Amino acid sequence: MKKIILLLVVVLSFNGYSQKVKDSVLCKKQKNYRELTISLPPSYSKETKKTYPLLFLLDGDYLFDPFQGAISYGNYWDDLPEVIIVGLTQGNERNDDCTIDDTTGLPEGKGADFFEFIGGELLPYIQSKYRISPFKIIAGHDVTASFMNLYLYKDAPLFNAYISLSPELALDMETRIPERLASFKQNIFYYQSSSDGDIKKMKAKITTMNENMKAVVNPALNYKYDDFKEASHYSLVLYSIPSALYQFFASYQPISTTEFQEKIVKLESGYVTYLKNKYDVLEKALSIKMNIRINDFKAIEAAILRNKAYAELEQLAQLSHKMYPKTMLGDYQMAMYYENTGDIKNAAKYYQSAFQMQTIGDLTKDMMLDKATELRAQIKK
Repeated sequence: MKKIILLLVVVLSFNGYSQKVKDSVLCKKQKNYRELTISLPPSYSKETKKTYPLLFLLDGDYLFDPFQGAISYGNYWDDLPEVIIVGLTQGNERNDDCTIDDTTGLPEGKGADFFEFIGGELLPYIQSKYRISPFKIIAGHDVTASFMNLYLYKDAPLFNAYISLSPELALDMETRIPERLASFKQNIFYYQSSSDGDIKKMKAKITTMNENMKAVVNPALNYKYDDFKEASHYSLVLYSIPSALYQFFASYQPISTTEFQEKIVKLESGYVTYLKNKYDVLEKALSIKMNIRINDFKAIEAAILRNKAYAELEQLAQLSHKMYPKTMLGDYQMAMYYENTGDIKNAAKYYQSAFQMQTIGDLTKDMMLDKATELRAQIKK
């Protein structure tokens, strides 16, 4: 399975997303321009009021394409949301960018300049030019993965989510980062990975940090650690990217067969509340606001029918009328409510009403007309 995912990420670096665009921003302290690679979502030019999560990549030189491929593939299947991807080219400046004082573990010299550049110049530039939502992800590999952790030392971190790919952890970071992650009240996401073929010195500190993370109890923290088998310091990157993205955006994904069978259908009641909460979490944690998917409505409908909780069909219909007011979905669900509670006359009335509305999903006008006709025939008997 892992080999399949690896192959997919490599092959699917096709740009279902928009083509890469080059840009640059001035680093005033260093008096030079830093090159950016940017990919905007397919809907960006059409949905002019919509904002998108930011995926900001250190080591954009080589991390941009695999991240873009994973996002493009996941979004094609509606498992991952559209995001704005910004990769920073570091090239020969990489080591200078990540300069850290060995005695404090904090950025110094050119590293301090770079640290301030990202927060004081680069992010404001991106936010002024592109429609960025409040949810921001940063990712890095080895030395840049360690450097990005420094933003967690701030009282108000610049980013909500961190993808740390085999970090070369700085002084005491294996204890400082768990302590910081334990203290946050707002939602914070953190992913870290290593492998059995990773650089031994780095792997030891990563393992220690993960052990310290096991002691962290913080409901606001979403944490995952992967230790890949038969992967090197470099190949683990391609395994990690989909794992991290699918972890962070788990609440975005449509209701799956597993979620339906193991969580929803086992509920004694509150099916509509479950659906509302799923999308409320999405908005609060990831700043993604969207209409409830039709297939998610259908999943909740199926759970209600299976458990004969027919009263909840009326609640579901109210939610459908709010989300899709011009379609037949709400009236169809009201018709099912009356049909299953024995009020055939009102059921026929709502099926007839649904017939006059716009089709949606697998609901058709023929279906509504056939049901209305069938129920009227029962009334006449």
